[in-house]
Amino acid sequence: MQKMLLSVLTLTAILSVWGQAPAWAETVQKTKTRDGIAAVVNDRAISLSDVENRTRLLIKSSGLPDTPEFRQRMIQQVVAMLIEEQIKIQAARKEKITVDDKAVDKGFANVAAQNKMTPEQFAEMMQRQGVRISTLRDQIRAETAWGEVVAKRIRPRIDVSAADINTEMQVIRSNIGKTQYRLAEIFLAVDKPEDDVKIQQAATKLHSQLATQPKIFPQVARQFSQSAGAAQGGDMGWIQGAQLPDALGRTVVGMTPETVSAPVRSLSGYHILFLRAVRTMTEAEVPTQDAVLEKIGTERLVRAARGYMQDLKRAAFIEKRV
Repeated sequence: MQKMLLSVLTLTAILSVWGQAPAWAETVQKTKTRDGIAAVVNDRAISLSDVENRTRLLIKSSGLPDTPEFRQRMIQQVVAMLIEEQIKIQAARKEKITVDDKAVDKGFANVAAQNKMTPEQFAEMMQRQGVRISTLRDQIRAETAWGEVVAKRIRPRIDVSAADINTEMQVIRSNIGKTQYRLAEIFLAVDKPEDDVKIQQAATKLHSQLATQPKIFPQVARQFSQSAGAAQGGDMGWIQGAQLPDALGRTVVGMTPETVSAPVRSLSGYHILFLRAVRTMTEAEVPTQDAVLEKIGTERLVRAARGYMQDLKRAAFIEKRV
């Protein structure tokens, strides 16, 4: 399961003005399971069993240690992931977007193919490892739905002009002869200041494992990272240190290939960097204009989608109970 996962509302404010008991409170009570609720997102509850099943899936698919201590450290990060997935599902529902079982089957088959298995073989392997198939299918459904939301609401607003491409090409050519770094990252967002310590602890625990097992970095990035390249194992491509925020740039310059950095704090969260290789850029590495167009467009789309997710989070009623 090393490559298992794919590589992401003003009602609350209105109700608070009226001082009424939220309508979703009764719904939550109805959905409460006997093992308790880990979090509430608007009118939906995330149960402790949801957290347990997702944690098992992430650990089995990433190669990280399955110990009580590690599971405890990862709880807050897993809950944050499930909250975000629930917001994605609810955003899709608001847009009247549904993901049928055929689409989920296709996604499941794709994941199985990445693991060089048929869907039947992959399902059997998951069951042997004690992972519920429904846990992965739920994640596939959420990510597929979110992709359609982004395509509908955000993609039409993304524009890349000829001037944008020319400017980027000039910057790239100015880097010929300079040092470049092939990087991957795991990014853990800090959406609220009060979550900082817990997210830092999770980042530190991930680093302690990756420092001695750098080869599993791509698998861990697919499971935990919130960066644009998470689905590609956290890959950032070839970049210069100067292209990174100051703290990250200083960190990269001091690294050697095949090493993992300690967590680095930026304005938006914690980054763990993996330096794959170092090179001096030559004319041969200059990308085509089409490649630059795709790069700029993807970066803007991911940034806009992340901003939209933050807006949805701010507007949502979210209550963590663990």
